[in-house]
Amino acid sequence: MTPDARRPLAGGEVVVVGLGSNRPHGRYGAPERVVAAAVAALAAHGLTVEAVAPVERTRPLGPAQRRFANGAVRGRWPGTAQDLLRLLKSVERSFGRRPGGRRWGPRVLDCDLLVFGGQRIATRELVVPHPGLARRAFALRPLVALWPDWRHPLLKRSARQLWGRLAKPRPTRQGMRRGS
Repeated sequence: MTPDARRPLAGGEVVVVGLGSNRPHGRYGAPERVVAAAVAALAAHGLTVEAVAPVERTRPLGPAQRRFANGAVRGRWPGTAQDLLRLLKSVERSFGRRPGGRRWGPRVLDCDLLVFGGQRIATRELVVPHPGLARRAFALRPLVALWPDWRHPLLKRSARQLWGRLAKPRPTRQGMRRGS
């Protein structure tokens, strides 16, 4: 953990929270509306919302299941990263998520702290930047929309550069000639 990870900046740290849903909610409806309601819930609990990325339908990780509605919110947070993590878990529970669910299983709401300013935080409960960020289009694309110049503190690349590497077409085995 960086030395200043527990002390928030005056006015709050700039953060990006990834949001996803692939199950409807009884009150909010379809997954896209769940994501919008989650942004409102975060704002009601202290996140100063600066921008919201468009919600996109994406394929799930892991076993076959429903497609996800994924997006992200950029804002300022007046507390610590651990305080924000507690809020994210509380909001997930308020939307019906239960601890101990199946990894990569269907869920009404998933909130991930993707970035906390330029900080690198590694504790038992929290790793920031999110460990899968550079490999997951559904998290990286909204980050690029919200903060393209953010620099990954370990990989030393901007969000835009990480997206360029991830989105770069790769040759397929079918398209390769024999002997290549």
